[in-house]
Amino acid sequence: MTTSRTETASIPVTGPGASSDANAASPARRESAAGLLVYALTLLVLVASGAAPSPLYPVYQEEWTLPPVVLTLVFAVYVAGLLATLLTAGRLSDHIGRRPVILGALVVSVAAMLVFAFAHDGLALVVARILQGLAIGLATGALGAGMIDHQPSRRSGLAAFLNGVVPPVALTVGALGSGFLVAYGPAPEETVFVVLAALMVAAGVAVAFVPERQPRRAGALRSLVPSVAVPRAARSVFTAVVGGMIASWALGGMFLAFIGSVLGTTFGLHSAALTGTAIALFTGTGAITGIVIRTRDARRSLIVGVVALVLGPIGLVAAIWTASLPLFAIAAVIGGVGFGAGFQAGLRLVLAEAPVDQRASLLSSVYVASYLAFGVPSIVAGVFVEADGLPIVLTVYGAFVAASALVALVLQLTGRRTRRAERIADALDAASAS
Repeated sequence: MTTSRTETASIPVTGPGASSDANAASPARRESAAGLLVYALTLLVLVASGAAPSPLYPVYQEEWTLPPVVLTLVFAVYVAGLLATLLTAGRLSDHIGRRPVILGALVVSVAAMLVFAFAHDGLALVVARILQGLAIGLATGALGAGMIDHQPSRRSGLAAFLNGVVPPVALTVGALGSGFLVAYGPAPEETVFVVLAALMVAAGVAVAFVPERQPRRAGALRSLVPSVAVPRAARSVFTAVVGGMIASWALGGMFLAFIGSVLGTTFGLHSAALTGTAIALFTGTGAITGIVIRTRDARRSLIVGVVALVLGPIGLVAAIWTASLPLFAIAAVIGGVGFGAGFQAGLRLVLAEAPVDQRASLLSSVYVASYLAFGVPSIVAGVFVEADGLPIVLTVYGAFVAASALVALVLQLTGRRTRRAERIADALDAASAS
């Protein structure tokens, strides 16, 4: 049975008050805003590239007669490469600066795009995905922390908002753009990756001109020792909200990894454009949700998110068993609400407690938890799909996501420190929207 797979974040810095007149902003303030924009767009391009191969997997499988286990391996090595760099180099930019780490990641990512563009067998896909995982893992923490470094002080919650909303937007853009290029563009197996490589080169040029705001400090080599570091001040809040993040990305992994199989085997729909559109329905709803809840009460937003994370997988599993396409679409939207709110609201709460000098470290820890949830259940499910069938495997998977969301709700409601973080997060969001 075919499986189609894709893969896939800030205590704001306050400074001297800015003039209420935007035209009176100092050159340094404008420069800071430009750096924030460059880093956000770079994150968008990199995460979009992680979703781009998904519509091509059925094409590869048909042309090269790849067994399903190869696609599972391609998914697994991506997650492994990503986690390897998050665990080892996640804190590196706190020591050597954001820009060198980001530029290095872009070089590796361009190499991955070129391997994809010239791939002719499953081994090339594995190599490309390893490189891609390494690059995205290297860049995510540095880009997230860099956005905080460059946000204007009078928009003190903007970087935290962008860290949460850019990934689902990027997944939407990557999947939808790739799907339509594959379906209707010239040389689909090359064009997608050539375009992405060109965007990465342009991003690298822009990053090279962004001023470095993170001073160098000792301990760079020591920071490479694998670790997951959550600052002491943020640990209790992290514990209370991480379950929502895990449920969000576990549902994302369930939806993204098996969407091609569900459309093909359950509904008889075989189209790269439809695969990209279905992915975009889920991730796009998540992105819109993140925008809508930006200035809403963080605790209530998280509650909405975890409830949706219970209902979404239940609806998706019911749609598979009943072969109901309308129910599938509704479940995708509900799940997308959970994907956006569960991650974005949790991120706002935990990053309200983040010490200034440990930003990249905390962001990397958030991403480690998220990508473990995104990858491991999907890999395990992929191993059992061929033997046990898609409906049974996804029923178990959906139960895991729903249970994680329920645990997240209990922990969040009983976390005392989370209430303090909620007040801080809401105040920062109000400031950023003003």
